[in-house]
Amino acid sequence: MSDIKSLDDLKSAVGSATPAAAVAAPREPMRDKLGRAYATGKRKDAVARVWVKPGSGKFLIRNNKGEYVDYTLYFARPVLQMILRQPFQVANVEGQFDVYATVAGGGLSGQAGAVKHGISKALQLYEPALRGALKAAGFLTRDSRVVERKKYGKAKARRSFQFSKR
Repeated sequence: MSDIKSLDDLKSAVGSATPAAAVAAPREPMRDKLGRAYATGKRKDAVARVWVKPGSGKFLIRNNKGEYVDYTLYFARPVLQMILRQPFQVANVEGQFDVYATVAGGGLSGQAGAVKHGISKALQLYEPALRGALKAAGFLTRDSRVVERKKYGKAKARRSFQFSKR
């Protein structure tokens, strides 16, 4: 270490040593004993727990009564159903995986986003080769936008009370 006297000597010393981060090991699939991959997805106030396993494309969501129902019944709007199918379309594995999800908190739109985020994370944990396509589409990033808090002296977060001259 004492023989480094210039910046060029330092660059050559650093260049010769290969750090562990530079030599990335291939990602290993993470599955449980039943062959499922598990991930949590979040969006706004909604949190989804998602299990993905190979199958025929069955997609079940646990409702507030504890029963698993088809996603078309739980998310009745076509836009929300489209949001849930996006990770499979991007990864080109539509109809190859069964999905079981439980969702809590928030509204339907936030819950759909949370399930989509959970599906994307679980897919890339089950099959690491799918990570590139899902990451390029932006599905592995947690959308951090949340509702702004209400401030005192205001009707909502920023809206003032109606002005009255008299």
